[in-house]
Amino acid sequence: MTMAVLGTGIMGAALARNFLKAGETVRVWNRTPSRAEPLADDGAHVIADVAEAVDGADVIVTMLYDGPAVEQTIKDAASGLRPGVIWLQMSTVGLPAADDLGTLAADHGLQYVDAPVLGTRAPAEAGQLTVLASGPDGLETTAIKLLSPVSAKTVWLGPAGNGSRAKLVMNSWVMSIMLGLGQTIALAEGVGVDPQMFLDLIKGGAMDVGYAHVKGKAMISRDYAASFSVNGAMKDARLIGETARSVGIDSSTMDVARQLFEAAAELGHRDADMAAIVEAVRPRPS
Repeated sequence: MTMAVLGTGIMGAALARNFLKAGETVRVWNRTPSRAEPLADDGAHVIADVAEAVDGADVIVTMLYDGPAVEQTIKDAASGLRPGVIWLQMSTVGLPAADDLGTLAADHGLQYVDAPVLGTRAPAEAGQLTVLASGPDGLETTAIKLLSPVSAKTVWLGPAGNGSRAKLVMNSWVMSIMLGLGQTIALAEGVGVDPQMFLDLIKGGAMDVGYAHVKGKAMISRDYAASFSVNGAMKDARLIGETARSVGIDSSTMDVARQLFEAAAELGHRDADMAAIVEAVRPRPS
């Protein structure tokens, strides 16, 4: 198969490398070309023009920041698109954008699979993501096979758009954990309790969450090497809040999470790991 991977950030680059390891021919494109160039060392064909990148490809994979970025990229690629090509849309874009992208795919005759992922840098690099896939009847077996090099598990959820719905639900849980964890670590520090003791006390009990130990240790050590950035978390919290309001659900938890991620970004942590949310809660240096 010839696969065109559009978007080579943390996640997109990992996808491309795992497709290469599976023996696929991989073309890569990024709006900032320098971010795609390191993949040439792994055997990818780095292509500067997005229409050229998709021309003749069997499969298109998009892993970009948000819905508008995906939409613009596919529009820019229009002259290279061919009817019948499978489009694995793996970015987190929210519900209106997921539906709009389905319409865009239909306009070009593409087979659209809405397939956002669960996981950050480490599982992406290991090919151990969980993929929440949804799309046309009859494409399930093909899509799952195509996604096998990058996933530990692919869940097929029916018509396109259901993957994005499930992703928002899962990310709501992640954002809530990050919000509560940042508050807890900062509070422990503020009142003179060793925050590691908190992590030790919940370990193995009913209150334990594996994510708390990974991100909690990062918060304590102030080591924010990015697995999933503050910038991405900010965007996801906004999408969840918008969706909650659209269905009549109170959005205050996600609104606060978004505000704290925005505050962390303003403190210089935009590209740092989302564990840096704790910096928005800690006392500001005098």
